[in-house]
Amino acid sequence: MTTPQLPARIAVVTGAGSGIGREVARQMLADGYRVALAGRREAPLLDTADGHPEALVVPCDVTRPDDVEHLFGSVVRRWGRVDVLFNNAGVFGPAASVDEISLAQWEEVLAVNLTGSLLCAGAAVRAMKAQVPQGGRIINNGSISAHSPRPRTVAYAVTKHAMSGLTKSIELDGRAFGITCGQIDIGNTATDIMDTIGVGSGALQADGSRKVEPMFPVADAARAVLMMAGMPASASVGSVVITAAGMPFIGRG
Repeated sequence: MTTPQLPARIAVVTGAGSGIGREVARQMLADGYRVALAGRREAPLLDTADGHPEALVVPCDVTRPDDVEHLFGSVVRRWGRVDVLFNNAGVFGPAASVDEISLAQWEEVLAVNLTGSLLCAGAAVRAMKAQVPQGGRIINNGSISAHSPRPRTVAYAVTKHAMSGLTKSIELDGRAFGITCGQIDIGNTATDIMDTIGVGSGALQADGSRKVEPMFPVADAARAVLMMAGMPASASVGSVVITAAGMPFIGRG
């Protein structure tokens, strides 16, 4: 007896031109998803897509409402629905404490990490409410900084703490429409941002020292996102924390 072919699921991945977003998008495409790749620059998105026939490249600045509406409108016009949003676009921001960061620096980090996530989630929810059958899943990329921040990362830490509130609000407000929302908090996966922090050469610790910290492959972080995305509609994964084994997170000092 032949197993019936399930319809392809439709996913939107923001920040798909590099790092975690790129790896998640590629693994989703390999797993049979149709994937819209969003990011500010077209060239890295095309590189992520690598000519895959089920990839849709849509340059998008998540801080611009018109760009976000264009992104989700393009997905619905192409494939008719949105099943999954991986809300991933973000920036680390400056190394600064609360008395050092400028207003412009603060607003730039909030615009991308928080307002951008809000705009994308809002557009996704509107699409998920309108489609038949109704519903879908949103996965917000938080950070272990949502639990325990690094020194001199005030803007990033605040946005990631706020992301936890956004996640819970979406989950609650989406309940009546079959929309679930969860958050993945990743620590020390091997992306370019680890070079910015200095994890491989010596990251600043709370006691003022610097310490080389372990990292783990970004492909493993992406597999955790796919696990969340692939859960049945009857289940909601509220929170996942995945870190490099042995990194100074539990009992960070």
